[in-house]
Amino acid sequence: MSWLKKQSVLIPLDFSELSYEAISPAKEFVAAETSLTLIHVLTPLHPADPAAMWNTLNDHQRKDKVKDFLAQKLGEMGYKEVKIQVAIGDPSTEIIDCAKEIAADLIVLPSHGHKGVSRFLLGSVAERVVRLSPCPVLVLK
Repeated sequence: MSWLKKQSVLIPLDFSELSYEAISPAKEFVAAETSLTLIHVLTPLHPADPAAMWNTLNDHQRKDKVKDFLAQKLGEMGYKEVKIQVAIGDPSTEIIDCAKEIAADLIVLPSHGHKGVSRFLLGSVAERVVRLSPCPVLVLK
């Protein structure tokens, strides 16, 4: 089924086990690990945050720390050749922008499986990505 293989697959990570578990099914859609891009989106620092007030941690440092952590964690999981991106902003907007930037053929993301209000709040990123994505989105149960 080589016709199913994709050139570029994007996987958003939020450090949850479910997001890490999305990597394995995503890998099935590509010929090589280098076709996988993982993105984590940080929220902007609030101006009252001590790191912002005392200028002890800037956005570049935050992104580098997350990228280093992910590289180590993913390496331990056996994913040494994936691409890692870290952005700052609104998660759904940054995921969609990244998909456009890398010309993603597919976005693979987990469904958190919550119900009621928690499903509404936690599922809003996935819902926006599905609605606004420039490519197909596979939502894992």
